[in-house]
Amino acid sequence: MEHPENSEEYKGLVVNSGVAQPDIINPYFRKIRKKRVELTVDEMVEGILKGNVTILSQAVTLVESVLPEHQAKAQQVIAKCLPYAGKSIRIGISGVPGAGKSTSIDEFGCHVLDRTKGKLAVLAIDPSSERTKGSILGDKTRMEKLSVREEAFIRPSPSAGSLGGVARKTRETIILCEAAGYDTIFVETVGVGQSETACHSMVDFFLLIQVAGTGDELQGIKRGIMEIADGIVVNKCDGDNVDACEMAASHFRNALHFFPKTESGWMPQVLTYSGFYAIRIKEVWDMIYDYFDHVKANGYFAYRRNEQSKYWMYESIDEQLRNSFYNMPVIKQMLKQQETQVLTGQKTSFIAAADLLDAYFKNI
Repeated sequence: MEHPENSEEYKGLVVNSGVAQPDIINPYFRKIRKKRVELTVDEMVEGILKGNVTILSQAVTLVESVLPEHQAKAQQVIAKCLPYAGKSIRIGISGVPGAGKSTSIDEFGCHVLDRTKGKLAVLAIDPSSERTKGSILGDKTRMEKLSVREEAFIRPSPSAGSLGGVARKTRETIILCEAAGYDTIFVETVGVGQSETACHSMVDFFLLIQVAGTGDELQGIKRGIMEIADGIVVNKCDGDNVDACEMAASHFRNALHFFPKTESGWMPQVLTYSGFYAIRIKEVWDMIYDYFDHVKANGYFAYRRNEQSKYWMYESIDEQLRNSFYNMPVIKQMLKQQETQVLTGQKTSFIAAADLLDAYFKNI
């Protein structure tokens, strides 16, 4: 076969600033490029198991895609990677905007890598605009130390409004990362809405980052979030802010005593640290590793993993049924009509819903 650069098609290309653009201008070169980058399921799985970051990124892109053909391929890849997954520790990290999550993760990640000599994956969910659905995806720029370490994989993903950004696709990405040999997984949530609950359903330890100096600290934290937190850390404990941070930590400790005993038998701890100046990072991770020693010894670690697997099975059923319902052509035709009848008072919401469901079941 003639080399592409010697072909007449290449010679006739328009050159932009002295550089030919064959894959953009000419379909012939686009086909060559497409063949070069597309991998089979087995090739993709083999690359993931070897720790190939490029192939891992391509697989995660398939998982995040909404195209049916991409989803079908992604599920095949996940199924073949599943036997090699489950060997990591999964840590969810959340906190209010401005709490310093990304800076803290940068320090936490470097500490873990230096301590364990393993591999770390950071799945950072970036908030999407509700108006444009766009996302900045700037976590790599905020994690300056981790982003240059070969043993770290940082994957920012737009939340796109799906359950606060943390849902089934993030759990599937965890499986791929574990199969690629990443033994510590961080899941950073957007810190709003239901994202904390969803994150808790896929991690082993849930860390809540707080800041002091905002008035009544307990007003800035929901009871439900405190109940699922396995550890609370107050960030920015440095300089003139030390006393305020220690006072905030004391408030959190007192509040935790009023909560019911946890299923794991672990009493959540409250610590202070400074992510910016890397102060007391070791103490935070000593607490986290103490937790893992505790739950692995009493069997809660394995129990929790099993409960999460069941939870996501039912979540997947719910999602697929929902998609099947709304994508059925007859339902698409009826929805606007039923909505109009509800708004004009011709039907109640419940009767309209019943009519839609009847139509759905008749056409399955």
